[in-house]
Amino acid sequence: MSVLVTGGLGYIGSHTCVELMNAGQDVVVVDNLYNCKKSSYDRIKALVGKDFSFYECDIRDAEGLSKVFEKENITSVIHFAGLKAVGESVHKPLEYFDNNVTGTLVLLDVMRKHGCKKIVFSSSATVYGMNNVSPLTEDMEVGGVTNPYGRTKFMIECILKDLYVSDNSWSICLLRYFNPIGAHKSGTMGEDPNGIPNNLMPYITQVAIGKLDHLNVFGDDYDTPDGTGVRDYIHVVDLALG
Repeated sequence: MSVLVTGGLGYIGSHTCVELMNAGQDVVVVDNLYNCKKSSYDRIKALVGKDFSFYECDIRDAEGLSKVFEKENITSVIHFAGLKAVGESVHKPLEYFDNNVTGTLVLLDVMRKHGCKKIVFSSSATVYGMNNVSPLTEDMEVGGVTNPYGRTKFMIECILKDLYVSDNSWSICLLRYFNPIGAHKSGTMGEDPNGIPNNLMPYITQVAIGKLDHLNVFGDDYDTPDGTGVRDYIHVVDLALG
């Protein structure tokens, strides 16, 4: 019995794969490598000391996904695959709805056809929108999202809830985390996106090693001691373990 991790070579997915295998789970990964590198596969293997199945496959490819399910004994899915940049989603809404929402629909249909009805979905705290005050709790109202990325996450949550209402033999978990940061304690694996980073920490590290020239700090009128922005983070390994 194996856990399928979609987007398993990406930042959060790769760290989750390490923790799953360290806990004795068999892991199967599908990833289209859009925003990660295939070298993540070798890094994961080196950290856990064993091999695992990897398929270069887009979750919108129903035929490709079906072949994975036919070959592997998959009993549950952790679904990380998807586009995730808020700013980019404003300029590319169709791409985000296609990749995130359509991809999830294809995945769920393939799962159902192969009798796999356990899924953990990587949602986001963005589904809470701007109408709630921190600290956020899971019983707060959701849906007041302000960008296409957040809307894709909210729409997928709605799809999963409707799916459960139609068939309560499904086991569904929604993870509404935000701002993962950090790297594996070995120093061999962290956030290493393709192209210019959309998140702060990989941008800082690329400036530090000279890959990028400088870092811009935006905003000087926030309600903070020096007027600059403040943000809370969760360590990626804590997220993977949780």
